[in-house]
Amino acid sequence: MADGTSPSIKSRVSEAEWQVRVELAALYRLVALNGWDDMIFTHISARVPGPEHHFLINPYGFYFDEITASSLVKVDLEGNIVQDTPYFINPAGFTIHSAVHAAREDAKFVIHLHTVNGVGVAAQAEGLLPVSQNACLLQHQVAYHGYEGLALNHDERERLVADLGDKPLMLLRNHGTLAVGETAAQAWIGIFFLERACAQQVAALSGGREHILLAPDEAQAETKEQGRGIGFISSLAWPGALRQLDRKSPGYDA
Repeated sequence: MADGTSPSIKSRVSEAEWQVRVELAALYRLVALNGWDDMIFTHISARVPGPEHHFLINPYGFYFDEITASSLVKVDLEGNIVQDTPYFINPAGFTIHSAVHAAREDAKFVIHLHTVNGVGVAAQAEGLLPVSQNACLLQHQVAYHGYEGLALNHDERERLVADLGDKPLMLLRNHGTLAVGETAAQAWIGIFFLERACAQQVAALSGGREHILLAPDEAQAETKEQGRGIGFISSLAWPGALRQLDRKSPGYDA
């Protein structure tokens, strides 16, 4: 049973792996801090530096605000746990995350959520609409994947990565949101902007689709170009996010 405590394993892993563990634990805590967690469900994963193609994922049964660098579980691409740990993982999380990590060398961090607003937009036929500045910044970066049921079928992996292509963001139809990044900061800023855009769309649609004001085509094109600077923004926002955790959710780096 998860009890929210884990002995430190810092001395048992490389410095590079420990740094990734700390950043991944920070992502879990940030998701919880923003109210985007789904009890013990959904997942965030990270590639472990090195040639083995191992990655880290949450222990099944922990709430996101309990996750620490030491409690994360290291697995291989077949879902086998490759460290001494009393914990186990959710196989549904393994299916989605292993697919993305295996297909995308740049996908060092993968965030998958089931938020109310994210699922709400993922269930809308038109997908993400250019109704907000956030949506205009991201619209061209968002891929779509059709719903196939609980992500337990390994055959779905090929279809999911084909739909994702080289894009950093995805709406999984009737399911949720997904963001990938070369760094934790890039994945975080991507999911933050996507979730914000989804919330703004749900709010706008509360008055009915016929009353929606879409951004002009010219403005959409201009914002698309401006959105290419989001990666730089992530490097500015990430240190502040960690400072926020130090104030409001300390202990993630244990």
